[in-house]
Amino acid sequence: MKAFIIIGAINAFLAVALGAFGAHGLEDKLEPKYLDIWKTGVTYQMFHALGLLAIGIIAGNIQGSSLMSWSGWLMFIGIILFSGSLYVLSLTKISILGAITPIGGVAFLVAWVLLVVAAIKHL
Repeated sequence: MKAFIIIGAINAFLAVALGAFGAHGLEDKLEPKYLDIWKTGVTYQMFHALGLLAIGIIAGNIQGSSLMSWSGWLMFIGIILFSGSLYVLSLTKISILGAITPIGGVAFLVAWVLLVVAAIKHL
């Protein structure tokens, strides 16, 4: 699906940009703990951007699979909730935002399970 390739590529771009911003722009502004949290957000964003690219490519071989579509959208939602909450937490130090992060993590996990099920079922 073209949309997941585009969303994946945009998120990979953003992960590189946010990683560079963290390394160069935030290095002296954040405590090491919060810089590590920022790096975790960047790492997971990049891994799941690549996952979205894979879903977009694989979905081209599986016509009309709602499993692939759900997998892609959950991966994207996971990036927003997981990585996004870590970025905001790093910048604001509002610890309650850490409660959102696991929801994004669950979205990632479900997305990967759906990808496995789609592969078993359709490939």
